[in-house]
Amino acid sequence: MNYFELFKFSPAFDIDTALLAERYRELQRAVHPDKFANDTDQQKLLSVQRTAQVNDGFQTLKDPIRRAEHMLSLRGIELSHETTTVKDTGFLMQQMEWREALEDIRDSADPQASIDELYQSFAQYRAQLTQQLTQLLTSEQAEDALLAADQVRKLKFMAKLHDELTRVEDALLD
Repeated sequence: MNYFELFKFSPAFDIDTALLAERYRELQRAVHPDKFANDTDQQKLLSVQRTAQVNDGFQTLKDPIRRAEHMLSLRGIELSHETTTVKDTGFLMQQMEWREALEDIRDSADPQASIDELYQSFAQYRAQLTQQLTQLLTSEQAEDALLAADQVRKLKFMAKLHDELTRVEDALLD
């Protein structure tokens, strides 16, 4: 299913999330199972299925990584359940540096400063990836779609690394 069509958006990485939320509420009101309480069992089932599609579509489009994955899936590139790793050596080296920095936080003289520095580094790198991804997803070239898939893989890694840093920060605060 094309969630962009469901929510009446042109397929684009940058979407108006406030408008997305508004259209979500409209769709929810239109398909909510309570509206079909007195209808046939088939109508009730269709309503439940449609509600699930609307919910999944909203969750997909509001999350930038899932939105990019959806855009790529519309082009025939499935990333949601893959195990392919990033082959960019520069990114792999940066990944190793970040992992080492994560491990060194506990022994740091000022752990919070180290954490803040890593958050800043992540944010800058994520911003670069997102900017590149936005450009690649506007292209109709097949090779750009493959490059966009690599950017999504990197963003997924960045999200996991951000979660790890948050756990380290939470553990230090306990």
